[in-house]
Amino acid sequence: MKFCKKYQEYIQGQQKQLPVVDFKKLKKILKRCRKDFESHQDHDGQSCPHHCPVCDGTFFPSLVKEMSAVVGCFNKRAQKLLELHLPPGFRKYFMWLKGRLLQKDHVGLIQEGKDLVTYATINAIAVRKILKKYDKIHYSKQGQAFKSKAQSMHIEILQSPWLCELMAFHINLKETKVRSNMAPALFEGCSLTFDDDKPSLSCELLDSIKLDIDLTCSICLDTVFDPVSLTCGHIFCYMCACSAASVTIVDGLKAAEPKEKCPLCRKVS
Repeated sequence: MKFCKKYQEYIQGQQKQLPVVDFKKLKKILKRCRKDFESHQDHDGQSCPHHCPVCDGTFFPSLVKEMSAVVGCFNKRAQKLLELHLPPGFRKYFMWLKGRLLQKDHVGLIQEGKDLVTYATINAIAVRKILKKYDKIHYSKQGQAFKSKAQSMHIEILQSPWLCELMAFHINLKETKVRSNMAPALFEGCSLTFDDDKPSLSCELLDSIKLDIDLTCSICLDTVFDPVSLTCGHIFCYMCACSAASVTIVDGLKAAEPKEKCPLCRKVS
């Protein structure tokens, strides 16, 4: 089954209407671009112009808007899901009284987490395929170059710090439920690995997508302790991140100046 059809079936099967990367619409934009250019009198039969007015004016702005909506939705829902799982007893009871728990049991919350992972993965695949198609039509590498731009704009969903949090949460659940036949599974094939004594989170997702997250702090060069993930996706020890941001551990990273940058990639985080 072609991905476009498979993707449309996924969208139609969603119980909740979540923002998605409109793969079918973006394909139509590329198709219109190719037809318009091939009908142009000066077409040389080899390539589109370096700056394509059809795509640059419609394709990339639409993709940025949709990717931003997807990663924003994922981050918000993943954060809320983890808050429901992780608070201590009294706080969870208080949240239940406020109606935030919505009478969901543990299995239901785990299923929601799994659905979120699928949502993130299938949208990431849609972005990867549509950018590959862009380069094929334009005989260019602008689609691949867009990936770096997306990371700098914090709209690359596989770089989301909340995806890292879900991966770590999955590992912890698997360790605590190892004797249970009903062990929850947010991911299929997610593990903590050691290569030359360097730890990393490794996870295989749909369509041969593999995530490897290094758990070595780039500041102290040791295994991260009390890890924190910045908006760019890089992970540091909490104490190291606070020191780099010139804030105290008591005040925390929320007290950092908005202009503070990631110590590794220098992006505002």
